[in-house]
Amino acid sequence: MRIGVLTSGGDCPGLNAVIRSVVHRGVVDHGDEIIGFEDGWRGLLEGQHRELTLDSVSGILAQGGTILGSTRVQPSHLRDGVARAKAYCQEIGLDGIIPIGGEGTLKAARLLSDGGLPIVGVPKTIDNDIACTDVTFGFDTAVSVATEALDRLKTTAESHQRVMVVELMGRHTGWIALHAGMAAGAHAIIVPERPFNIERVTAVVRERFERGKKFAIVVCAEGAKPEPGTMHWEEGSVDIYGHERFTGVATQLSMELEHRLGKEAKPVILGHVQRGGTPTAYDRVLATRFGWHAVEAVHKGAFGHITALQGTQINLVPLAEAVADLKTVPAERYAEAETVI
Repeated sequence: MRIGVLTSGGDCPGLNAVIRSVVHRGVVDHGDEIIGFEDGWRGLLEGQHRELTLDSVSGILAQGGTILGSTRVQPSHLRDGVARAKAYCQEIGLDGIIPIGGEGTLKAARLLSDGGLPIVGVPKTIDNDIACTDVTFGFDTAVSVATEALDRLKTTAESHQRVMVVELMGRHTGWIALHAGMAAGAHAIIVPERPFNIERVTAVVRERFERGKKFAIVVCAEGAKPEPGTMHWEEGSVDIYGHERFTGVATQLSMELEHRLGKEAKPVILGHVQRGGTPTAYDRVLATRFGWHAVEAVHKGAFGHITALQGTQINLVPLAEAVADLKTVPAERYAEAETVI
């Protein structure tokens, strides 16, 4: 068989592990030819690809980023390019395509799958918000990076008697903030699923200082917002891909807390640090398993599905089900965190 693979959307620790797994399983065990489309869907639409051999993927298991590159493509370009992509795949004799990506990539994969392209998707996102899979690779690495940063910030916060408001990634879901906040013992955790009450946040931090503590750590996901009308809030615009531009929850919240408490409050934004670097062992293993099962799915002709971790098993889930809903943080997880506000 001739199988194409691409990476799309934001980069994520573990992408190269999937690519390597696809090549090893396809070439070594099935005698397949594997080609890599460059820069995501753009490579497919514009016919930019190269052969991936065992030498091509040597040494990339622990490497962050993606050797294939990744770009975002406007939805209109994808819709207009379905017929062209299908004709191109037929022209080069492609038997299957394995796109690796998050919510946006999988929606694009469904569009192309519905248009007749032979697609088996692999879910990736550090946000862990794909509903059909228990975990996505990249999440464990992002949480580990964020937790280490929070641990380090505690010492400087205590030295200067400060409130540190730490902004982590999470546009629509707060999984990274929840897990990293719990792991680091943050004193307040704020997530997009629950608009925060500024009075309560202030009370939690004030009570801590009144007990003689010298610092406080507030963790918030980038998409978190206050309850409507409770504090001044600058809303962002929308980019060309339809994504909201956030105006900085850590910056706005730290200014408000400093004003209300009379204590120095500093915003810390980790940003893309969470996306980069070496994937954890857990993410390498999960990514490798996803790649292995994606190749098997192509050989079985199980197109229109994605790989998903359910329990300890890797199963195939229809693309339509995979993109139906985001996996948000449920209410019971707030109770487990105890300090969640």
